[in-house]
Amino acid sequence: MFWHILMTEICNSECKYCYEKSMQEFDNGLEKKWKFDFSAPRDFSVDIEKIKKFILQDKDPVIIFYGGEPLLQLEKIKQIMDSFKNTKVKFCMQTNGKLLDKIPEKYLNKFSKILVSIDGDRQRTDFNRGKGTYDLVLNNLKLIRKDNFHGEIVARMCLSPLPKRQIDVSDIDKQIKHLLSLNVFDSVHWQIDAGFYKKDYNKKDFADFAKKYDRSLSNLLDFWISEMKEGKVRRIYPFVGIFESIYYSKKTKLRCGAGFEGYAITTDGKITTCPIMNNITDFYCGHVEDSTPTKLKQIPVESPCTECSYLNLCGGRCLYSNKAKLWPEEGQAQICETVIFLIEELKKRIPEIKKLIKEGKIKESDFEYQKYFGPEIIP
Repeated sequence: MFWHILMTEICNSECKYCYEKSMQEFDNGLEKKWKFDFSAPRDFSVDIEKIKKFILQDKDPVIIFYGGEPLLQLEKIKQIMDSFKNTKVKFCMQTNGKLLDKIPEKYLNKFSKILVSIDGDRQRTDFNRGKGTYDLVLNNLKLIRKDNFHGEIVARMCLSPLPKRQIDVSDIDKQIKHLLSLNVFDSVHWQIDAGFYKKDYNKKDFADFAKKYDRSLSNLLDFWISEMKEGKVRRIYPFVGIFESIYYSKKTKLRCGAGFEGYAITTDGKITTCPIMNNITDFYCGHVEDSTPTKLKQIPVESPCTECSYLNLCGGRCLYSNKAKLWPEEGQAQICETVIFLIEELKKRIPEIKKLIKEGKIKESDFEYQKYFGPEIIP
């Protein structure tokens, strides 16, 4: 199973789609729907031996260091990693990449995967995440490669639809091609920043975004296929994950694994379904001191996802968004239309992919990937 350990609530970035939006969203009405608990300390404070005892009950555990920015608690991360020495535990991390150069090589090479937040080229990344971020992150990634980091580096992109007067973020094909051309990232995924805040919904703005985004998705799929013709299957996670389900006729649950294959451990040891639900008691599933990994409460998605004919391929997109319902029904339908478009466009290309497999240009094994460690399959 996958255990997101929240190392701190603090971050050393003030991104437009995270910090800035959260500072504008103080009255979304969720306090009337759910019970909140803000008693947990700012930084990780759980007895490490108790964390170790809990996680080692899992037969195949993966720890994912998470924040805020987890590397602000590097010393605690090192202590946790040391405590699991000579065990079966694997390590991943989700980070903004600004402090990657601070990790000693001894610890760096214990990570199997590092997911790094970056939104595309310099202009796009610095617009969202602050001037100088792109260069800092890229320099750090090149540095850890020089330090012999051989694990997977995943680009974590966010598409935050904004009014045209600010910036057009619908060009997913251009931005992903750019990131892959850097020869730093092994893989990439993205999340559409939609349905997570109440005040950012605008029907026309999102419709304008979606129209261009869908066109860009088609272009990106064409690029994906063109690379296959040259014998290379790019690990673009939304494509790889959906392809696998269609190709093998597999049904899926929520693709992030929240609440059944993945949980989050808060700074004081509570266990919740998802890192962004860490202060909501309605989604608490236990505590590391008195719970067993295999016996944690599971929280499935609800309507309207459960009535959707695409549920077995989509899985529900996001548990938090599904439960919070911060966008109106028409807005949620707009989001779902982008998901359906992605699925249907990929379906159209299955015969061509099968043909390339049959011809030996690519192999079925080229599409294999590890589930539930973080990449969005349904943006």
